[in-house]
Amino acid sequence: MPDEQHQWGPLVDDLAARKSRALEMGGADLVARQHDLGKQTVRTRLVWLLDSDSFVEYGLLADHMDAGLGDRYLAADGVVTGVGRIDGRLVAVAAYDFTVMAGSMGAVGEDKIARMRAHALRQRIPMIWLLDSAGARIQSTSGSTFAGAGALFREQVAMSGVVPMVAAMLGHCAAGTAYIPALADFVPMVKGTSSMALGGRHLVKAAVGEDVTEEEMGGSAVHTKVSGVADLEVESDEACLRVVREYLSFFPQHNGERPPVRDCADPVDRRTPELYDIVPTAPRRAYDMRKVVRAVVDDGEVLWIKPDWAKNLTTGLARVGGMPVGIVANNPIGGLGGALDVNAADKAARFVWLCDAFNIPLVFLHDVPGFVVGSAVEKQGIIRHGAKMLFAVSEATVPKISVVLRKSYGAGYFVMNGLAYEADYIVAWPTAEIAVMGPDGAVNIIHRRTLAAIDDDDERARRRLELAEEIRANIDPYIAAGHARLDDVIDPADTRAAIWRGLSITADKRVDRPWRKHGVLPV
Repeated sequence: MPDEQHQWGPLVDDLAARKSRALEMGGADLVARQHDLGKQTVRTRLVWLLDSDSFVEYGLLADHMDAGLGDRYLAADGVVTGVGRIDGRLVAVAAYDFTVMAGSMGAVGEDKIARMRAHALRQRIPMIWLLDSAGARIQSTSGSTFAGAGALFREQVAMSGVVPMVAAMLGHCAAGTAYIPALADFVPMVKGTSSMALGGRHLVKAAVGEDVTEEEMGGSAVHTKVSGVADLEVESDEACLRVVREYLSFFPQHNGERPPVRDCADPVDRRTPELYDIVPTAPRRAYDMRKVVRAVVDDGEVLWIKPDWAKNLTTGLARVGGMPVGIVANNPIGGLGGALDVNAADKAARFVWLCDAFNIPLVFLHDVPGFVVGSAVEKQGIIRHGAKMLFAVSEATVPKISVVLRKSYGAGYFVMNGLAYEADYIVAWPTAEIAVMGPDGAVNIIHRRTLAAIDDDDERARRRLELAEEIRANIDPYIAAGHARLDDVIDPADTRAAIWRGLSITADKRVDRPWRKHGVLPV
């Protein structure tokens, strides 16, 4: 005779059925549609992102609990949340499920994510969003109760610079789920299937009459090549999640730790004679600075950040002697001869702030003719954008190593971490020219009247060259070294070793700034 006081069977069966139903997400038909769209399900994505069997889910049995939606079931309220591990280190994750009401942001789901944000701050672990969401659930938020919404963005700002934040764009995201990446540290996008915009195409059509696709309005090409909002364009969900893992490998768990150092078989004093063939001695000849970076870092491995935006400046994460470093380098082949414009200044400032926030040393590779000048860039606000880069580099307190390859003129020298900007170790190649401007520009100013007095065009050109060479003789790197304005002049083949020397002697750097609530940043 069954014991009526211990009837666990039906209860356990009911629990198992509820969990099984939740794990089915939006159901077989919507899962199949997700695959037809070229996307993976939220749970497959989590398997690819996290170490095997490390995910501890929070809120699996959540539902919408919204009387206005009736008795329809929304598995996990459209977002899977929990804590897992990447390379053995804990991370908090919020992954929107497009098979459940287009991954829209419901009240219960957002409560779950708020719990993850709080957990990330308490435990000091990275926060990762996997974004595939139509944005706010209009059916639930169209009324004036909206007055209480929006805490997620304020909380993201509070997290900024405390723990790493990653927003992986895996689908079309609008409004609320477009601001999440705007406030995150790292934003990879999947080509062809992801987008972000403040208003989805239906809202845009209704508001401004513009008939445009999600891809045209805010696809990966737009945000990695034009707007600069995103950091990388990748080919698939799997590639996107792989790059998230790679990105986090450079970062500490929080701002109170140092970045993780890896064992490295690449000798720190390895010579780099290949640089002789990569970099021309002629100061105006273009070359690809990315080849220089690959030559000097561990095993030639670099995670480029915003490689398709503001190509005249190259930024990336790499390692030297196993130590993570942030690379900031002018790229003459990327446009403008490597000169700095509005976008390059913004790109550099944000990257410097990111590295400085998480104790990642910075390596600056100079080959810069200065800032772009002219009425067009003045109207774009080149002064305030340049000031933003100046602010970021000045404010950074991590170890800062500078190598001047060929030229570093004017304010370009300052913002690329010249001596006065607390460069902890600054060296130059024999080709280095450090001056307020290049010889050609200086001739046109200093000898303007002399040249104007010469009537013959050929004679004027010849005299201009002579005068330029006279000026060039005064911007020799040995003059700067003679005044101890450079710590050394090095053989290009010793560049990797020089960078390591700088890093090795500044690992315990401490900088005390005057107390302030915060600076007033140029925007």
